[in-house]
Amino acid sequence: MVAMTGIDGMAQVTVTGASILTNGMTVFTIAGGFIRITDLFSVNVVDSDAAAATIQWSADGTLGSATTITGASASVASVAPGGIVNCDFTTLATAPVIAANGVALQGPTTSTGGSVIIPAGVLKLVIGGADTTTTTFRHIMRWMPLASGVSVTAAF
Repeated sequence: MVAMTGIDGMAQVTVTGASILTNGMTVFTIAGGFIRITDLFSVNVVDSDAAAATIQWSADGTLGSATTITGASASVASVAPGGIVNCDFTTLATAPVIAANGVALQGPTTSTGGSVIIPAGVLKLVIGGADTTTTTFRHIMRWMPLASGVSVTAAF
């Protein structure tokens, strides 16, 4: 995958290809410094199994230890193609919201700013329940570099 290098203070978007949901899967790699994530959501591409998987996100910095940055969503078994699982970053424990029709409101309900700052390292999926076997999602992240030379690469 091609790394997207951010311009200081300018938002960038990095998108993965489609993949099944696997616990512990690295989705994005962040290099060169901190980023602020303003949007992070998963889009159902192919729906063909009934795995009761939940989606949660974890940031694992090159320094420090892994930290979850969301709560766990409800089961994605009912999310049809085009439906999304959207993070709103109200708190680090806020569960991503399922929008079955692909339309979701965005924004915090508190004064947190609706974003999360993470260090260089990897952004991983934490899948509760069972991994999907044939249902695939792609993941879209809008981010802003907080230093010169920071890049984000999709893992697939």
